[in-house]
Amino acid sequence: MARSKDKTPRPPKQPGRLKQMWQVFQMTRRYDSKIVLFMILAFVVPVTVAVGLALILSPGNILNLVLWAISGVLAGILAMLIILGRRAEKAAYSQIEGQPGAVGAVLRSSLKRGWVGSEMPVAVNGKTQDAVYRAVGRGGVVLISEGPRTRTARMLEEERRMVTRLGGSIAITVISVGPDTDAVPLHKLARRLTRIKPTLTKAEVLAVNNRLNSMTKKLPIPKGVDPMKARPQRGN
Repeated sequence: MARSKDKTPRPPKQPGRLKQMWQVFQMTRRYDSKIVLFMILAFVVPVTVAVGLALILSPGNILNLVLWAISGVLAGILAMLIILGRRAEKAAYSQIEGQPGAVGAVLRSSLKRGWVGSEMPVAVNGKTQDAVYRAVGRGGVVLISEGPRTRTARMLEEERRMVTRLGGSIAITVISVGPDTDAVPLHKLARRLTRIKPTLTKAEVLAVNNRLNSMTKKLPIPKGVDPMKARPQRGN
């Protein structure tokens, strides 16, 4: 009897890197009308500078001109990819900015090395869905409010008092993400954390985070953005 053929469906083929980049570009262009202009400038400027340097430093030398031009093209391609990545991240976050749970999505997907955070808020207002999130890193403890300052001030103060109960000289930074004019835009939140001056060692970061987690009640994430689905897509 002939063996039956394996009818197990094959997993769908993943798109190639170029196709992924094209998909990211198409998604970004829908929300960012200036992406094409920025990418063109990112490519043209390095090429122009490279050719100009070749003409100034090695006039009449064709070989050097070609080498400089190739270097400019490579630099231009790299600059285009950097611009695409930055603008794509900004476009992805603009889709969820202002929604409950948006800060949690950033803490889950974009925290730099040395920082510990969670998409789960440490305090939340069930009526307004305003929330306070916490991140711990070399820069100390950062409390991040999601919502207008007038509605999150009380929750922030309560969390600040809890952190001070740990004792010592733990630096506490408060960041507001919301409709206030001086609030930090969602897409700049992760970079804002990296600019905080280090005050803790790696061992102290883990100790402080574990202690705070033991003192914090577990709360459900605000209804709205699902951080798993809201995670910005990037080209590999």
